[in-house]
Amino acid sequence: MSNLKLGVEVVSAHDLLSKDGQGSSSPFVELRFDGQIFRTTTKVKDLNPVWNESFHFNISDPNNLSNLNLEAFVYNHNKATNSKPCLGKVRLTGTSFVPYSDAVVLHYPLEKQTMLSRVKGELSLKVFVTDDPSIRASNPLPAVERSTQVDSRSKHSEKSEKRRTFLHLPTTSGSKQQQQQFSSAQVQQTVNYGVQGMKSIPQHSRIFPMFPGSSSQPLDYALKETSPFLGGGQVVSGRVRRGDRPTSTYDLVEEMQYLFVRVVKARDLPSKGVTGSLDPYVEVKVGNYKGITKHYGKTQDPEWNEVFAFARDTVQSSVLEVVVKDKNLLKDDFAGILRFDLNEIPTRLSPDSPLAPEWHRLEDKKGEKKHGELMLAVWYGTQADEAFPDAWHSDAIASGDTSFAPAHIRSKVYHSPRLWYVRVSVIEAQDLITGDKSKFPDAYVKVQIGSQLLKTKVVQTRTLNPVWNEELMFVAAEPFEEHLILSVEDRTGPNKDETIGRVVIPLNTVERRADDKIVHSRWYHLDKSLSAAMDGESAKKDKFSSRIHVRVCLDGGYHVLDESTHYSSDLRPTARQLWKPPVGILELGILNADGLHPMKTRDGKGNSDTYCVAKYGHKWIRTRTIINSLSPKYNEQYTWEVYDPATVLTVGVFDDSQIGGSSGNKDMNIGKVRIRISTLEAGRVYTHSYPLLVLNPSGVKKMGELHLAIRFSYTSWTNTMFQYTRPLLPKMHYVRPLSVLQQDMLRHQAVNIVAARLSRAEPPLRKEVVEYMSDANSHLWSMRRSKANFFRLMSVFSGVFTLAKWFGEVSMWKNPITTGLVHVLFVMLVCFPELILPTVFLYMFAIGVWNYRFRPRYPPHMDTRISHADMVHPDELDEEFDTFPTSRSSDIVRMRYDRLRSLAGRIQTVVGDMATQGERVLALLSWRDPRATIIYLTFCLVAAAVLYVTPFQVLALLGGFYTMRHPRFRHRTPPAPLNFFRRLPARTDSML
Repeated sequence: MSNLKLGVEVVSAHDLLSKDGQGSSSPFVELRFDGQIFRTTTKVKDLNPVWNESFHFNISDPNNLSNLNLEAFVYNHNKATNSKPCLGKVRLTGTSFVPYSDAVVLHYPLEKQTMLSRVKGELSLKVFVTDDPSIRASNPLPAVERSTQVDSRSKHSEKSEKRRTFLHLPTTSGSKQQQQQFSSAQVQQTVNYGVQGMKSIPQHSRIFPMFPGSSSQPLDYALKETSPFLGGGQVVSGRVRRGDRPTSTYDLVEEMQYLFVRVVKARDLPSKGVTGSLDPYVEVKVGNYKGITKHYGKTQDPEWNEVFAFARDTVQSSVLEVVVKDKNLLKDDFAGILRFDLNEIPTRLSPDSPLAPEWHRLEDKKGEKKHGELMLAVWYGTQADEAFPDAWHSDAIASGDTSFAPAHIRSKVYHSPRLWYVRVSVIEAQDLITGDKSKFPDAYVKVQIGSQLLKTKVVQTRTLNPVWNEELMFVAAEPFEEHLILSVEDRTGPNKDETIGRVVIPLNTVERRADDKIVHSRWYHLDKSLSAAMDGESAKKDKFSSRIHVRVCLDGGYHVLDESTHYSSDLRPTARQLWKPPVGILELGILNADGLHPMKTRDGKGNSDTYCVAKYGHKWIRTRTIINSLSPKYNEQYTWEVYDPATVLTVGVFDDSQIGGSSGNKDMNIGKVRIRISTLEAGRVYTHSYPLLVLNPSGVKKMGELHLAIRFSYTSWTNTMFQYTRPLLPKMHYVRPLSVLQQDMLRHQAVNIVAARLSRAEPPLRKEVVEYMSDANSHLWSMRRSKANFFRLMSVFSGVFTLAKWFGEVSMWKNPITTGLVHVLFVMLVCFPELILPTVFLYMFAIGVWNYRFRPRYPPHMDTRISHADMVHPDELDEEFDTFPTSRSSDIVRMRYDRLRSLAGRIQTVVGDMATQGERVLALLSWRDPRATIIYLTFCLVAAAVLYVTPFQVLALLGGFYTMRHPRFRHRTPPAPLNFFRRLPARTDSML
């Protein structure tokens, strides 16, 4: 039996509604969970009652905890009428329960019990989950008591002011006698013992399933709802409770205080050394943290303009030291110093203008101010300061370590290039001149843009004017750095080609279009060499030369797919004139990560140097890299415009291998999170801790947790609703659709182009990061994914199977009452067919309204059960992570090939059976079986006559009654129509 229990501490209520007609109320709280009901004591005439009473509920099925709800009803005890009008309620979902170590008292605003209710006030609760076996169930007082017992117990509780814990026990025949045998002292003793045990034993972190019905999802792999204190206030159940402090623009992250030091420049620095030259740099030191500017050679008036940010909560000094030094080979010389008292430094609040830097006289070792001045500015601020993104951060670097370049680890925003589809139609060529004049060329055209290379088919015609009429598609990115190169080749032998001529077309000169209008074709002269083709003048000088007829255009009416279609973050076409206005704003706060696995070893200890990457639309963001931390705090906020709610935000966590890393200097992925925008309620703040799940060759592994705050807001509610009626992709995808093979090939090329462009930024967004965020390898074969998709399909049709099973039970009269009611309903619908569609839609409306109570209040996340990652065979994982083409031994490849043949054989059998049934239908009128066709034609003739004279309602009633006839009128053998159909011939006899 599980020891898991749900603890609820009812602390207090505030500003309740008066209900007794005298400006007051006598409130008590009734808790309901998993069929158990507990009550607190009644506080007589108190609108701000304080209970401080604890309750523990038994959890019957821990795997079903996410589907359970805790409800707390606040009632007013009316002693005169013995009634209990409701003052409000609080409803908490199972996903919001946290371990005892993480539980805090939260103030929940009271909600209406019914639509016409009037409520106000708050209820303070502390809810947690514990599996401490020392907390044992004691015999509680009755969960539902008479009003007199409530009143007497409340008075006794007000005098003693003792905390009581009530645990639910099943109601038995002797429960009343047992309850009378236990005194209040015994109950108090049991409660103290439970609390002591709960404090002495540390609570393990426990999170709960998020998908309804996914009872087998491991608790450690599920979502956890949090209630952090952010810049805008505390977030409770998606709503922000404003604090006393004024809110800032960074209201989705925790406000972090920094000491900013901007070192601008220096002048008249003292000369050092024999030569009198100076190689100055500045060292900014606060406690154990030290930041260093770059040094300049042989100048006494350097200019740095660098910013240093020291986390205020880690500063363990009261003095800021700014030292100017001279760079030497052996030992750096002292040139001057400035000291600032940290208690005297001003605070800058955004959006104030930047603090103006000032000149300060440098002190020498004797404290005298003789030579040199340094211009700098010092102030306190937050991460909302405009100097924060480009600053050197003390919390991103280990204490005393200055070996890492600030530019490589600071946060940045990237914009992926605008991608175009290049459509090349190779029509024909004329007057091809080959090296061998004795034969006609076997010509084909090779088209290339950068690393993309496609070829037309080889035309074997006895002419010098071959015709292809082939269309090829490429991907290009602005600004266009590559040229379109067409090369006409002659196949002179096996694997031997001869170049007839080339033409180079700059993409800047190619016509652009946003629809399917016809683009004019052009003739281009062919040049022998590539340099001549690049020049473009030699062919014009020749009176006679070969030429090629092509049509080239940049298609801007498409959306260039650079990510998996299932996780697209942008669906707009390339042409900007086709863009619609945004429908909303997406705000993301990357708070922190926790419990990360060490990705490398430094100084004999495991650690990680992590950063986060978020992608939505054309905008990529990268947080600053936090060095040497398994629980990094980022607290960075970003904003995107949303053009379509049917898009996905992707956030990934990576380890920066450029900082003392290995693995071929590739940044290692720690995990990622996907959030579909359409699943977010407008205006609600989602604060959840997402598990970072990674599938390795050894199986699924949790690499840590990522804490995010997300908010989606409408800019136009009407446009957002209207967006659901528009096509998902731009018009050109339907007017001139691309084949699946073309889409996969073009998506691969688009990912490579985006990765190449972003890897050239500073700091670079590396290729492996872009491929992981874009799911570049999601199209490769995986036995695990195939099984997962099959069971997804089965779950989709599970409702149909359930309905068919229910109808089968109705037809077999398992429950005569239900079958009778179905007969009555069937007769009504047949007699009044105009009620069929209204009934169906009304039923669907009622189901939707009923399901509103159980709607998910959190964004969906990756599920190991749905992905079939928790029970996958090791060999299937090894096959999934194999390279393409394979790098495994021949024996392993042969075994996997045989397994695939076995699976394909079963699929082949199913497809053959489906084809057989279809061919039997066609055989009814094909006279392949003359006797069967005669029988069917006779039936058709009789049926036509009967249907002509018989009303349709009568036939429908007879058919329905026959289908639902009683079992005593049924035979164990199949009916005659089914026997007749199974005897029809199929084309299986003609199969080899």
